Amino acid sequence: MKNIMKFNIALLAFFGLMSPTFAQTQEFDVKGLKVIYKSVPKEIVSARLFISGGTANYSLEQSGIEDFALQLAVTGGTTNMDKLAYSTALEQMSTTVAAGTNYDYGQINMRCVKQNWDASWDLFVDAIMNPVFDDQQYQLLKDQLISAAKQNDADPDQSLTQAAMANVFKGKNYEKNPNGTAASLETLSLEDLKSYYKKILGKDRSFLVIVGDLDVADLKKKIGASLAKLPKGTLPPAEERNMLGEISNKINDRDIATNYIAGVMSAPTLSSEDGTAMMIAMSILSERYFVELRTKRSLSYAPYSYYDNGKVTNPYNWIYISTTDPKQSIQVMVDEISKLKKEGFDEKELINKKQSYLTQFYMGQETLSSQSQSLGSNELKGGWEMSEDFTERVNAVSLEDINRVIDKYTDVISWTYLGKADMVKEEDFLQPGKVPDSVKMESEEN
Repeated sequence: MKNIMKFNIALLAFFGLMSPTFAQTQEFDVKGLKVIYKSVPKEIVSARLFISGGTANYSLEQSGIEDFALQLAVTGGTTNMDKLAYSTALEQMSTTVAAGTNYDYGQINMRCVKQNWDASWDLFVDAIMNPVFDDQQYQLLKDQLISAAKQNDADPDQSLTQAAMANVFKGKNYEKNPNGTAASLETLSLEDLKSYYKKILGKDRSFLVIVGDLDVADLKKKIGASLAKLPKGTLPPAEERNMLGEISNKINDRDIATNYIAGVMSAPTLSSEDGTAMMIAMSILSERYFVELRTKRSLSYAPYSYYDNGKVTNPYNWIYISTTDPKQSIQVMVDEISKLKKEGFDEKELINKKQSYLTQFYMGQETLSSQSQSLGSNELKGGWEMSEDFTERVNAVSLEDINRVIDKYTDVISWTYLGKADMVKEEDFLQPGKVPDSVKMESEEN
């Protein structure tokens, strides 16, 4: 424990976090729009408008519409400036405005040099409030997105991920692909995008995160004269958590040299008492997989496991391997979980993992863009404060905690297999605990 304390102090000193000028974060409301502002004495400013809901905002048939609409909004020009004039203005100031989405939220973000803050803010607001939705840019972007979707479908790792999500979350929001499929993107018209953008852009499902060295009074004035004028809007549709308590295994037959396998298990939310412990436990399991599956048995180049706490509504645990020997690989992966459920981790593993996690966290917080992203994503997961107290949460995790969560959340694994179907049988998809009689097994050619 003393070593961890010394390590934490060294990290804090290295990153300047013990300085009296260390960042202060505050939350305030501007005419109904929530704002999270972090004061950091840097010459860069990062701003992000988060829009909650993600896949909850659209149907399965419209998969990809949010990503398409947000990207078109920031790349097609505005009603005040055409595409060329807008992009030129950004380039001259080294300012970037971009957009994207995932399973739980979308965002439009801006990064600029402090001396260009006023002009950059105006361009950022103009893209959000007055996108022109240019037809030529729509056609160009549509072709690019469809091409990317086809490439993802051909890529085994990407294809496995989407197949696993569709398998485990069938009938739920996470079955939808945030980037869309070639088929779903093809059906989206320009009017669909305009209508969708108008629907999601409202203060009830949005909030603003800004990190930089700004005058708060001036910032509030700027927001009040611009983004605070967004309509009230509505909250995104809510969906109950899927605790993944039922086994659903699926074989996707594809004639490829290596077989790809993913196992999905239940997991706690990050804001719960089990969240941080789960993150650490799955990371240690990943290291054990590397030793057992690659180093000792040469079954795979890069097996891994992780707790996907990036998901807001339905976080889950994920185990993965690509291999030419799927049966033995699954056996070893399950055996390692069973061993942990019986014997637990050891103290040295926990100490080492805490140190590496804190190092990764602080290294990842060096840029203001990463800090604004962390504040916003954590706000959606339970509160932006979780981004600020990460060190305390990690240090508070005990050996008992990680042993408890690895036992609690790993009873049921739903397997998704992509590869030669004749290399696996139903009984090869093992479970750490007793297998229920209602195991579902689906197979399809791919």
